[in-house]
Formats: sequence, structure tokens, C-alpha cells
Amino acid sequence: MNSKTNVLGIDSVLDLTKAAVVAALYIALTMVFAAVSYGPIQFRFSEGLNNLVPFNKRYIVAITLACFITNIMSPNGAIDMVVGTAETLINLVTIYLVTKHMKSVVSKLIASVLIGTFYMFIIGFEIAIIGHSAFWPTFWSTYLTAGIGEFVTMTIGAIVIYLINLRYNLSD
Repeated sequence: MNSKTNVLGIDSVLDLTKAAVVAALYIALTMVFAAVSYGPIQFRFSEGLNNLVPFNKRYIVAITLACFITNIMSPNGAIDMVVGTAETLINLVTIYLVTKHMKSVVSKLIASVLIGTFYMFIIGFEIAIIGHSAFWPTFWSTYLTAGIGEFVTMTIGAIVIYLINLRYNLSD
């Protein structure tokens, strides 16, 4: 059965297994690189997995759930569980909707990286709200640094995903 027919993209045990593996990998990568995975300057290497979403929407659920689980350990507390996870969900749904009719894998991955980088403004707002300094300077500096981190990690992820897709059909 085509996993793209279900709203969540998970129609079979195989789909569920693939989603679970990606979620576990996201959590493992975030925890291994925990020192740089949180805060205003972040390089969350697990974000590279967001590039899987143009291939199959089942990864929206997997990565969003994994983000929520990793944000339980965030030094920013419950607000990161809510805002960080909401940012991920909005980001991934946007990536899916924008890329679902694109034919070129390279175009899909470029769009994914740019969309992911753009939505870091939500994290900028989160850090600015919980910060104990002037809102706008904190927002812009966080958006810049978190955006750069997201761009770098998503670009690395896009290259890895592209190379994997050359060997294995990630749309299955």
C-alpha cells in the first residue's frame, strides 16, 4: 500500500518501522551532540533528517515526535517542548506542501533547506521571550545564529540524503 495515501503517511508496519527508525536516529543525533543542539547558537545535526520529508510525509510525524522527546531535555524547559515542537511541525508541513509536486530531487532539497532556515525565526522569538535582555536585539541575534546553524546542518543533511537517495529510493 502506498504510504502517501494516509493522512499521516503511515499505512503499514513497514511505514511505522521506517518512521520509528528515523525518530530514534533524530533523538540519538540530538543527544550525542547535545552541547550544541540547544540554545541561541545551535547546530542540531539531527535537523538534517528534515530533508526526508519531501520523499515521504511519514517523516513529519516521526521527526515532530522525536523533536518533542529531545526537547524534554532542553535547558529552556517546557516552552521549548511546545514552541520548538510547533516550529518543527510547521516547518515540516510547509516543506511537504511546497515540495510535493516538485520533480527534481535537488530542487526539493534546496527548498527544504531554505524553508527550514526561514522558520528559525520562531526559535528567535522563543529565545527572545524567555531571555532576560532587550527583545529585538535578542530576537535578531538568535535568528541569525540559529538560522546559520540550521542552514549548515540542513545543508549537510541534504547532501547525505541526496547521496543515500542515489542508492535507495527514499520515497518508498
